[in-house]
Amino acid sequence: MMSTFAYSRQNDFADALKIAETLLNDRENLIHKVVGWMLREMGNRHQPTKVTFLKTRYQQMPRTMLRYAIEKFSEPLRKRHLAGEV
Repeated sequence: MMSTFAYSRQNDFADALKIAETLLNDRENLIHKVVGWMLREMGNRHQPTKVTFLKTRYQQMPRTMLRYAIEKFSEPLRKRHLAGEV
């Protein structure tokens, strides 16, 4: 996941999204953190890409991954994601 950061800084998110998709069901908490962090950073550069990714996956994401990914959302939107209401 970390290897995609350089590409993400150039607004090339394809590899990061593929890897994030693959790691959705990983059992390691540290993997959840890094994927969520990368999604958050992706949103800093292009929010619609992150929102599109989250729209269909946020309910199956591990809680830690989701919390990192939505950290910079507004409070109401964050709460809706955490409650599974988006």
